[in-house]
Amino acid sequence: QVQLVESGGGLVQAGGSLRLSCAASGRTFSYYVIGWFRQSPGKEREFVAATSWSGANTYYADFVKDRFTISRDNAKNTVYLQMNSLKPEDTAVYYCAARTAISAYTIPGNYDYWGQGTQVTVSS
Repeated sequence: QVQLVESGGGLVQAGGSLRLSCAASGRTFSYYVIGWFRQSPGKEREFVAATSWSGANTYYADFVKDRFTISRDNAKNTVYLQMNSLKPEDTAVYYCAARTAISAYTIPGNYDYWGQGTQVTVSS
């Protein structure tokens, strides 16, 4: 089992940046694929980005390509989501999640472990 804790959310103006962190504890962190998802009121949880076990492969939703970057530091048991050029529509609760397989990484139901989420609010 692995426990995940997100941090780094907050209030930022449009065009600004935030870096989210997902700190893991429990079983060996490098066994897990880590994904970032977000959910805003009235909407379903949606895929944002994911990273493979080593971090060599990364995957992004089309709406965040060239703005967000996912990275991981297995020595620190942490995955980061650097968010640049933020837009008001990026406002949501952001969650990190873990699973051991990489297939169908965009589907929330395929992840086994979830953090509690961190709020990101982008003002116009």
